Amino acid sequence: MLDFETLTHKVENMLEMIGVGIDVLGVCVICIGIVGAFWKYFRSKAPAPSQHGASPYRVLKIDIGLVLLLGLEVLVAADIVKTVAVELTFNTMGVLGLLVIIRTFLSWALVLEIEGRWPWQGEEQKGGVKEV
Repeated sequence: MLDFETLTHKVENMLEMIGVGIDVLGVCVICIGIVGAFWKYFRSKAPAPSQHGASPYRVLKIDIGLVLLLGLEVLVAADIVKTVAVELTFNTMGVLGLLVIIRTFLSWALVLEIEGRWPWQGEEQKGGVKEV
């Protein structure tokens, strides 16, 4: 029969492994996504703009930015799971907070680069009306 300490240790190990698995998933999302973006870029490389009016380079840049955004979100989730798995202290919570702040700032910078606006700004609709 399992005692409480053994069970707690097994649950912590399981959560740690889940966190590492989510980390690996985040890295795979980024790597596979970047390879896919370049694959799409080289397959459709043409001097003419795409159907959306963007150059192939701009489409590549947007695709890579979107992949990085998704990968960062997955990595933040992994950090949260791994922090919950270890003993919660002010130190581990502080490290998690800093990681989340840094990755959130990177996400905002990527949105600014991709869409040309901050995430909290409404999108311009036709006729100059902003959607919030």
